Amino acid sequence: MASQARRTLGDYTVDGSRLALLCACAVLVGLAGAFVAKLLLLAIGAITHLAYEGVWNPALGQPDPHHWGPASILIPVVGGILVGLIARYATSKIRGHGIPEAIQSILEGDSIVQARVAFWKPVASAIAIGTGSPFGAEGPIIMTGGALGSLFAQFVHLSSLERRTLLVAGAAAGMSATFGAPIASVLIAVELLLFEWRPRSFVPVALAALVADLVRSWIIGSAPPFLVTVPAALVPADLGWALAIGIAGGLISLGMTKLVYLVEDLYEKLPVHWMWWPAIGGAIVGIGGWFVPQALGVGYPTIDGMLNGDLALAAVAGIIVVKIGIWVASLSSGTSGGVLAPLLMIGAAMGTLAGTAIPGHHASARAQVGMAARLGGTMRAPFMGTLFALETTRAWGLAPEVFIGCIAATAFTVVFVPRSILTERLARRGTHVAREYAVDPLEFAAVGDLMAPPDPALDAADALHPEDRVRAAAERLAHAGRPRLAVIDESGAIVGSFDAEVLLEAYRRGSTGERRRWRVRRFRRMWRRAH
Repeated sequence: MASQARRTLGDYTVDGSRLALLCACAVLVGLAGAFVAKLLLLAIGAITHLAYEGVWNPALGQPDPHHWGPASILIPVVGGILVGLIARYATSKIRGHGIPEAIQSILEGDSIVQARVAFWKPVASAIAIGTGSPFGAEGPIIMTGGALGSLFAQFVHLSSLERRTLLVAGAAAGMSATFGAPIASVLIAVELLLFEWRPRSFVPVALAALVADLVRSWIIGSAPPFLVTVPAALVPADLGWALAIGIAGGLISLGMTKLVYLVEDLYEKLPVHWMWWPAIGGAIVGIGGWFVPQALGVGYPTIDGMLNGDLALAAVAGIIVVKIGIWVASLSSGTSGGVLAPLLMIGAAMGTLAGTAIPGHHASARAQVGMAARLGGTMRAPFMGTLFALETTRAWGLAPEVFIGCIAATAFTVVFVPRSILTERLARRGTHVAREYAVDPLEFAAVGDLMAPPDPALDAADALHPEDRVRAAAERLAHAGRPRLAVIDESGAIVGSFDAEVLLEAYRRGSTGERRRWRVRRFRRMWRRAH
């Protein structure tokens, strides 16, 4: 029996039949996520053209506040009023930029997302972004895709862990369909949402992202959102400049994170209901956008222009100042939108300005490193930031520079900013998020190293083997509904017992130790002498 139990042990714990079921569900979630992403992009484009030009055109475009004259300043205010009304009378869960809400649903909500969130989140986001709020579509799509995955899992009655997997699969599918970056979409799921690195969750999430990317090539197009031409060969000095740009990106991340929550505290002190905060933020957006229209909306064309060196330095400087100001004012107000696109724009502008101090080097490379460093450092996801920048630009030759910039920005923010812009919001709600992943010691501890003395009252009907992993034994203990299980050897003889007290000790100590091993050997010797 022990040899049979040993054969069941593997590098990973995975149930093939459940994994196959999850993969089948992930394909459907990936398809749904791609179409939802397309619908949201169409809605944002249609509202943008209606609000700023008075025409019907569902294609994404840059808001033009000068078409209607100074009255255009009120457009973001109207959008803020509508978002505030939806948040107060439909569901307050549409407030925020999506990723913190997805994390909180996973950590505290048992990965259950309500159906009304899946409906109202994209509606509110399309209104906010379409009327000029300086956000990208990716945050709302991540939350909406996650909501669809959760709803599907609830419909087919999956377990809590399986619901989490499909929630994250939907989020990754939405991001993959929006940007055509399936690998980065999987990495943002791993680095921010899954809280584990296991095939049982990683494989379905990757499948959903790949399916969404394939569907994107059909309904949106296969071209990357930002196509950049970079020099074929880089010199060693470029790596040093990438390091400097990464540290600068981390410094800006520190300032912006602090500024967002400082302004949020100021909103809290206003003598008006929070429903009106998005309208107040909209007024600041309207004023800033009047002077720098490129700072309004999703800003994808503006990012592309900076990455390809098509914008004058004066325009870039204006964009970085105004974009930060209106983004902070709007995000702090609790409106609905994403943070990825603003981070990309501000980072690209920062890299472009830094490139002016690097004579003889390619300006596009500096902009791309700045974009990746701002994204990876602010989100504390350097692998996602690196792959995102490379997948969305196809500038694979910049991989060393981009990676060094992301690592430098992440290292800076980890040291000097205790919580990221995502987890700070959760901490203010009383939820602590531990981002350092490690292998659970119960996964590599064996029952034989932890078992208690034999209990003659136990039988071998539902016994454990000494080679069984403690994690699996704990699950069996809970499933059996009994406080103690027998541990049997190859002959079926009871050699020990495993109970809740032993399990709690294993949690407390973290791993097997010499004292525990000595105790187990003593129990075995006592048992052999008695029999």
